[in-house]
Amino acid sequence: MKRGAKSIFILSKERHAGTLFVALGLMEILKREYKRVAFFKPIVQNCFEDNDIKTIIEAFSLSQKSSQACGIALEEAQRLLLAGDEKRLYESIIERYDSLQKEYDFILCAAFEGEKLREMVDFDLNLKVAKNISSPIAGVLSAYGRTLKEAEEETLLWRNTMKEEGVEPLAFFINRVSENLTCSVVRVGEGESTPCFPIPYEPELDKPTVLDLLETAEFEPLILKSEKELERGIKRAVIAAMRPENFLERLREGDLVIVPADRSDILLSVYAANHSPAFPAVSAVVVTGGFDISPNIGQLLSSDENFRIAVLGSREDTMRSAIKVEDCEAGLTPRHRGKIDLALGHFAKYVDAALIEESLQKSDTNIVTPAMFLHRIYAAAAAEKRRIVLPESEDERILKACEIILRRGLADIVLLGKRDEILNRAGILGVDLSRADFLDPAESGYMEKFAETFYRLRKKKGITPEEAADTMKNFTYFATMMVYEGVADGMVSGATHTTRETVLPALQIIKTKPGIDIVSSIFFMCLETRVLVYGDCAIVPDPDPKELAHIAITSAETAKAFGIEPIVALLSYSSGESGVGEDVQKVREAAQIARKERPDLLIEGPMQYDAAIDPEVAARKMPGSSVAGRATVFIFPDLNTGNNTYKAVQRSTGAIAIGPVLQGLKKPVNDLSRGCSVEDIVSTVAITSIQAARL
Repeated sequence: MKRGAKSIFILSKERHAGTLFVALGLMEILKREYKRVAFFKPIVQNCFEDNDIKTIIEAFSLSQKSSQACGIALEEAQRLLLAGDEKRLYESIIERYDSLQKEYDFILCAAFEGEKLREMVDFDLNLKVAKNISSPIAGVLSAYGRTLKEAEEETLLWRNTMKEEGVEPLAFFINRVSENLTCSVVRVGEGESTPCFPIPYEPELDKPTVLDLLETAEFEPLILKSEKELERGIKRAVIAAMRPENFLERLREGDLVIVPADRSDILLSVYAANHSPAFPAVSAVVVTGGFDISPNIGQLLSSDENFRIAVLGSREDTMRSAIKVEDCEAGLTPRHRGKIDLALGHFAKYVDAALIEESLQKSDTNIVTPAMFLHRIYAAAAAEKRRIVLPESEDERILKACEIILRRGLADIVLLGKRDEILNRAGILGVDLSRADFLDPAESGYMEKFAETFYRLRKKKGITPEEAADTMKNFTYFATMMVYEGVADGMVSGATHTTRETVLPALQIIKTKPGIDIVSSIFFMCLETRVLVYGDCAIVPDPDPKELAHIAITSAETAKAFGIEPIVALLSYSSGESGVGEDVQKVREAAQIARKERPDLLIEGPMQYDAAIDPEVAARKMPGSSVAGRATVFIFPDLNTGNNTYKAVQRSTGAIAIGPVLQGLKKPVNDLSRGCSVEDIVSTVAITSIQAARL
């Protein structure tokens, strides 16, 4: 069970369905297979008081701290949801989850259950959280009030909902199945079915124990000789208001006796019954009224080592004490050792561990949500933290983005311009740029050196020293020269300049990498459950076969640098060898060139988009293809096709398009759209920082 999914997300649509019971059973299976297993709750009411976290960590002696098992506090989750900032909510959870994933081999996750949250967002939030941490779901529901058939039908509906949402169902657990129903393992759905485990009702798990009275009814222990006495289950509560002979006649095994503290006769009757094999043993005694029992009676009960029944005290009168007992719910905490053992045994009896292992192996989820992808980019950028220059300091979006970048430690920022003027604009906007560096080109001391270097690079093109000096007054050229000379690691521009104004200085100064004679671009297309790479959608109008091949190769390298397995499809209006015409022939030649130059890459073409992305279409149009139906990198034959396609996908699906990301240069320079948002700038700077570290 070492391959496949590395997490399970336990989720229910209803409270009290038995999610902790399932978590205990699954953790026991996982602990047999993995050396380091952790527990995680993405949303918690209170991290250090969460019962699920305490119980799982203590029951299995997990090495993690309670704080590591907590994602985000409920209060903060509610604040972000009310503010409409779901993205930040998922980002915070992913950040905590990823830090745990680095230390452990497998993570068992449990959804938040709480009426306060469910009123706001219901079940869907937990489903989205599972999607954002790419975890298959173990669905839990109760058959209480349902027939097994009805419960199975509910799991089928639930499974279909998960599939539509792009979430992988691992297994379903139907708890509290009536004893008179058949409880065999069933498979939900046709084709690739999902295991479903009906688990019969175990009354002992639903019965409160003496410990529950102490923890929830606020009774205090008066006589308690060992923790074992607290594990006794309470079958029923009886008020002892009769004479001893009538009381003993009605006594049953496991009764909780509620009696006023001054009824010494009843206490002596309980004591005598405990020593006689002819009478049943009670689970515990609650003495009421808020006053002490007789000293002599107390000494008799406490001094006899054979009297192993807990005596609890209540400050309430008998009736109110009885109501508290009646309201007491069965708990499952680290102190319920006996009940935990019962739960583990019951789970193991009805759940086939081998089926769970098989399902885990098949659930090698490759879900990557936009929040996950951005988090990974930000984490990588923060780890690399390169120096990025931004020449457009007059744009307020740039200044707002800088504050975010600096606070998150994604890069060190250099803003071009006069420091006082930039800080004045930032102050008006309420932006903190105290961590930024500022460089006024005219006062920097670099101007003369940069002009000399530019003249040397461009003199064969007819430029004069005077023209070179004048060119360096242009902030975009100056910033590009900073990258060339190593004063900065990368440059981002384009918020107020055209693509040509950003790319041309890079082509003239930085130039392309050896073996690559063209600068191209890609967009990261963040769909709901995966990230694709589209190229070229912004730079090269009509590449010839060799240029198209190099776009494919560099796009594959970019994809790999950002954690996406490069499976490259060169797109056309025809798939395979069937098409004819100049346009399809160009793509066919490009695929041949790319494969010859990089036989280590999976590259195929020509291929239609549907054959590249859809496994069913691929099976019909290109059977046996190693790329069709699996493509992650889509190379368009020309700019017209690529630009229109990325915008169509972006607008029609709600996908997040990150880019354009320039590729092929010796050092990173990236272009922004003039309609870019603050978030676009942040992500582009992060990408540039990563490129600078890996070029």
